[in-house]
Amino acid sequence: MKIRILWCCLSLIVSLALAVSAMASMVSQGKCISYDDAKKVIVIEEYDTNFSKEHKYGKPTGTESTYDASGALIGVDPKPGDILRIAYDTKDGKKKAIRVMNVTRQDIMKK
Repeated sequence: MKIRILWCCLSLIVSLALAVSAMASMVSQGKCISYDDAKKVIVIEEYDTNFSKEHKYGKPTGTESTYDASGALIGVDPKPGDILRIAYDTKDGKKKAIRVMNVTRQDIMKK
């Protein structure tokens, strides 16, 4: 009986540890500067989180970031000028996209 309780507790701890690591990705939003479909590389100009009527998606920060989108789920292929929201992880100093949402053409607020 004690072994069974121990296994249940251990399973719960492992499950929680895996769930926390899965939720540890970062999110960035900004204007698409370029998208190389062959290399699956996205470059965006990041936006801040100061939303207003003039800056619906935030103000440009002037910071350009490059993302490897080779294994990412991409809703609608990005085009230069589109606003993108990218969930990513950083590994070895490189940003690896997990999901890419094209906010310009998939904006749920318009519906």
